[in-house]
Amino acid sequence: MSIAEATASRRNDAMTRANRGFYEALWADARLVGPERFNTWPLLGTLAADTPRRLEVAPGLRPRLPLHGSLFVDLSQNALRCLRQQGADVLHGMIDALPCRDASFDLICALDILEHVSDDNAALAELARVARPGATLLLSVPLHPQAWTAFDDFVGHCRRYEPTQIATRLARHGFHIEHSAIYGMQAKSSRVLALGQWYLTHRRERAMWWYNRVFMPLGLHFQKPLLWRPGLGDTRGVDELLLRCTLAR
Repeated sequence: MSIAEATASRRNDAMTRANRGFYEALWADARLVGPERFNTWPLLGTLAADTPRRLEVAPGLRPRLPLHGSLFVDLSQNALRCLRQQGADVLHGMIDALPCRDASFDLICALDILEHVSDDNAALAELARVARPGATLLLSVPLHPQAWTAFDDFVGHCRRYEPTQIATRLARHGFHIEHSAIYGMQAKSSRVLALGQWYLTHRRERAMWWYNRVFMPLGLHFQKPLLWRPGLGDTRGVDELLLRCTLAR
């Protein structure tokens, strides 16, 4: 193994440990939110009805695909345990080493995960490997490196993407961006985010009580319907995009 490969491996291991530590604890205390409560449901509910081979990668306790009839792959044992208790099919795994056969799925969701992976090209290669030709991929990514905040560090992001950068990387692996929509439920106030980080670090039990009973329900209530536009659309001032992609046949 070369020095560069060894360095990349150590970086990936460190990022995996950091993400596992943060999200394993989060999903131990969070409540599962059903997919029908998110603004992705009008699209995914319709797609799922006609697509029996479905995969969602790293859903945590915020799955977007129907719990029954979909396969969920996650690193968190807490999330998998809760999903399994609700009747979902689950496997332990990571986005860059999916425990699935080639060309297995016609609909794949990978939301809020690519930015957490040290080697995102390996992750995209895996998504392309398990997708059938013509499959639909729903992917979300945070945009604009200059918009980086302490919150990105806190939740384990490796990067934010320039719009042309994510389009190029997807195309490299055979994915074409058909439509996009402005996405995300993160609070815009830096003070609110900083306060939330402090409570999660120093008063975790209290923070999770408020998260489960107040902030998550409010976030769900105030979600706006997704407005789809062709391609990437105008990305100026957009913090996060939801991308609907198709794998070349």
